[in-house]
Amino acid sequence: MMEASLTISDRIQNKLDDLTRAERQLALSILENYPASGLGPLSALAKDAKVSVPTVARMVQKLGFQGYSEFQTELRKELRAKVKSPIAKHDAWSEGAPSEHLLNRFTESVIDNIRHTLGQIDSGAFDDACRIAANTNHHLYIVGGRISHILAEYLFLHMQLIRPKITHIQSTSNTWPHYLLDVKAGDVFIIFDMRRYENNTLKLAEMAYERDAKIILFTDQWRSPIHRMAEQSFGSRIVVPSAWDSAITPLLLLETMISTVQAITWGDTKDRMEALEEMFDQTKLFRKFT
Repeated sequence: MMEASLTISDRIQNKLDDLTRAERQLALSILENYPASGLGPLSALAKDAKVSVPTVARMVQKLGFQGYSEFQTELRKELRAKVKSPIAKHDAWSEGAPSEHLLNRFTESVIDNIRHTLGQIDSGAFDDACRIAANTNHHLYIVGGRISHILAEYLFLHMQLIRPKITHIQSTSNTWPHYLLDVKAGDVFIIFDMRRYENNTLKLAEMAYERDAKIILFTDQWRSPIHRMAEQSFGSRIVVPSAWDSAITPLLLLETMISTVQAITWGDTKDRMEALEEMFDQTKLFRKFT
């Protein structure tokens, strides 16, 4: 399945250490405005990256393509995948679906998604993102979209217990600009934005970025346009045999972030947990069996 294969962005990241100086300069130029940067004429890409035309041709071949036209064909496929509707997703996987039970096929897809995702993530970058999220000197804002707000709410619920100075913003609400009134330089936005990337979420990220906030992005393998503004960006594989994309891999990443931030802040977090447990006892929220 095309969607499950490596994206061109993945291929570039995997090859960075093997590229010449000029090829690396070209690769970073492509990633800066990916994928639009690779959709124009070969000569225009070379000019934008300040490299020669032969450099572009060589790097395209190093990425596994026979020529620039094949490279662009794959980019266009990625663009179409970015905006697929649930109906189009269903049609794509159901056409040649094997007779094996869906439970097994779905599970195999999820395991493959996790394996590919972890293979692409820089553990140092992930640790850096966790340290940023744990820094209580700055306010933490968590943002999700129409579907990804579920992930945002899950992260918010845990982070609210772990640390102070935290706000959940629903970009689907028309009141989200109100939250930007108090944003200061150095404040942190953790944003979830999966395909079909939402205009409200992008605009919110742009306005936060203009206020010198740091952005940590959880996105998919095609990458939200917000990645150009992100301090750290983590792309998850999300394709499964369904009309809907899977949230399992991004959930794995954010649960790992929760665990890491909790470990960093454990002294203060433990005090907050104990205080909250006292409140639970006072309100009799949970049943006691002893």
